Amino acid sequence: MPPPPSGEADSRTANLLAALESRRILPTRFVYISTSSVYGDCGGALVDESRPVNPQSGRARRRVHAEQQLALWCSSHRIALLVLRAPGIYAADRLPLERLRAGTPMLRDADDVYTNHIHAEDLAGSCLRALEDGAPAGIYNASDDTRLKMGQWLDLVADRAGLPRPPRIARSDAASRIAPEPLSFMRESRRLDNRRLKQDLGVRLRYPTVYDGLEHEHAIGVD
Repeated sequence: MPPPPSGEADSRTANLLAALESRRILPTRFVYISTSSVYGDCGGALVDESRPVNPQSGRARRRVHAEQQLALWCSSHRIALLVLRAPGIYAADRLPLERLRAGTPMLRDADDVYTNHIHAEDLAGSCLRALEDGAPAGIYNASDDTRLKMGQWLDLVADRAGLPRPPRIARSDAASRIAPEPLSFMRESRRLDNRRLKQDLGVRLRYPTVYDGLEHEHAIGVD
């Protein structure tokens, strides 16, 4: 249930909660897939769930609003709330192949940002675990163990897919050569700490790194 594509608030979550109230439907637990962008730019720091949110884009502020609405509603109804803050989700049909084919440039390493990933199957598995009665409520960074910069990730996908690596440019040239939406992702750098996901929620990642996940996609002939 993603928020609306614009604005500062998440009206869809508000509408859902109102519908549940009107129909007197009260779940025993609520699992919400949020986004790691709620943390904002962290300068490449290692980020765990105790870090205060600092959304710096409209889409991130809408996710924070959704989390806040759910926290208040679930607390008032004594419903367990589990929030999975997911980074970039990838799978066979969620790889940046068109971006690579278009030759969209990336930041040079000195200006590049850290990015985080989770395979779609591992995110689905995390949701299933979160729905179990024994899963402890709370916020979890639903990320894998990878520590890569964005350009390194795209180089890796390009190599596995047999495509040219993206050209690299300085940050000072980015605004004139990269569209605003992808450029916005290049303004935030953080490394997600997923220990709570694995230790407290008990999730066992099928693909603990993007190397494992891309190897799986390659093995089934995706590229």
